[in-house]
Amino acid sequence: MDNPMGEGPLKFKKFTTEDVPLLRKYFAGCTLHLSNYSAAFNVMWREYFIQYYAIAEGCLVFAEFFRGRLYFHYPVSLNGQEAEERALDEIEAHCRANGLRIHYTSVPKDRLCRLIDRYGTDVKITNPRRWRDYLYNAADFVNFSGKKFAGQRNHVNKFKKLYPDYEYTVLTSADECEITAFLKEYEKRQLSKGTLIAKEEMTSVYKLLKLIDYIGLVAGGLRVGGKLVAFSVGEVCGDMLVIHVEKALTEYDGVYCTMANEFAKHNVTENITTINREDDAGDRGLRKSKLQYNPVALGDKFTVIPHRIIDGISRLPTIKGERIEIREITDTEAQDFYRLESDLERNKYWGYDWREDCKSQPTAEYFLSSIREDFAKKEEMPLGIFVDCKLAGEVVLHNFGYRSDCEIGVRLLTEYEGKGYAKEALTVVIDYALFELDAETVYAKCFKPNERSKHALLAAGMVLYNEDNTYFYFKKTAKM
Repeated sequence: MDNPMGEGPLKFKKFTTEDVPLLRKYFAGCTLHLSNYSAAFNVMWREYFIQYYAIAEGCLVFAEFFRGRLYFHYPVSLNGQEAEERALDEIEAHCRANGLRIHYTSVPKDRLCRLIDRYGTDVKITNPRRWRDYLYNAADFVNFSGKKFAGQRNHVNKFKKLYPDYEYTVLTSADECEITAFLKEYEKRQLSKGTLIAKEEMTSVYKLLKLIDYIGLVAGGLRVGGKLVAFSVGEVCGDMLVIHVEKALTEYDGVYCTMANEFAKHNVTENITTINREDDAGDRGLRKSKLQYNPVALGDKFTVIPHRIIDGISRLPTIKGERIEIREITDTEAQDFYRLESDLERNKYWGYDWREDCKSQPTAEYFLSSIREDFAKKEEMPLGIFVDCKLAGEVVLHNFGYRSDCEIGVRLLTEYEGKGYAKEALTVVIDYALFELDAETVYAKCFKPNERSKHALLAAGMVLYNEDNTYFYFKKTAKM
């Protein structure tokens, strides 16, 4: 597919800088207190995280591909928790429709409990120390008051004494040439570290210069004798000022503390309570420096991977019914399974036509390898229905969701229809899903003209709960 995010129900678009004006209200109004939910962060790193976005229920939903895996950010809502919950519903529906796995990244701590409530405790959670943002009291940077900031005050006083002609100046994209000249001098030291992330960060900073005004950032610098010796870029997100860039020439004693102090004085308003100085990326020197400024908290960035009930299944079960046995389809049943799969008339109501993927006449081995691959990828649990040790049909658990739910489907060979085998297969496999897999809900649907399937689903105890122009929809829970 052209768009790796798939088609509908969400309309994902690849993120570019041209999208920032459209999305600015979400960044500016965001109260999640993490730098990942800011405009400049996403612009600076857009080439390293392949990013897409969609608007769902009035929320901004970012998705990114990193090292081949798809991650979603927590929805940015301007309308409260209920809108966020509906946006999460949309993410799940989109992933189910497109066969995408859900992984969340950069989840704030105060949203983590919501995801656990949503998905239960069967989730994998990580929170790497190196990516946590450093959060500070904004007023501390404006004043540097109190004993714990004595060191910072000393550095500022020393800078002012050594360079009494210094001045703080507001910078814009019009100052790109001057800032570039400063950065070229600065990076001689920075790139001497030889780390890949340092080079990537400097590349991102250069690209940001042209966009300072365009994406609504605030920038400033310190000049000594008319020469730019420090440079900083920030962004206001809700009640937080995010410091995206802070560079200085260290031969000017006290320059970093003075830059931090002056930048805060000129950009912290009465509405800003928090300064976010981003993460340390595991750099020892950077970590030591950020800790010396006395953070009030570290902004956790949880990665949350919900598990589905199929994820823990390593082999297909054997399930006994009154007249049937449900188990894996083996090579011995290959020809009977071929008859079931290849009968186009019989399978017009199955919901999948093998001709979509196989352009020539398939073999029995093709169909067997296909269902085995589907199980290996944890996309479905294909099970044979056996009557007197002969294959009579297939029952499949598939479309596994992230809230302990799945869908069931059944089909029989012609000679086994009309004898109640479909109803019996549905009954025992639904019970297996509810009581062995601990599914909360088992869903099913059938085409409206397929009266035989509708009757079997109702006979198996499923409840008709919805319909549209094409399908009847059914469900069953352990309580029903």
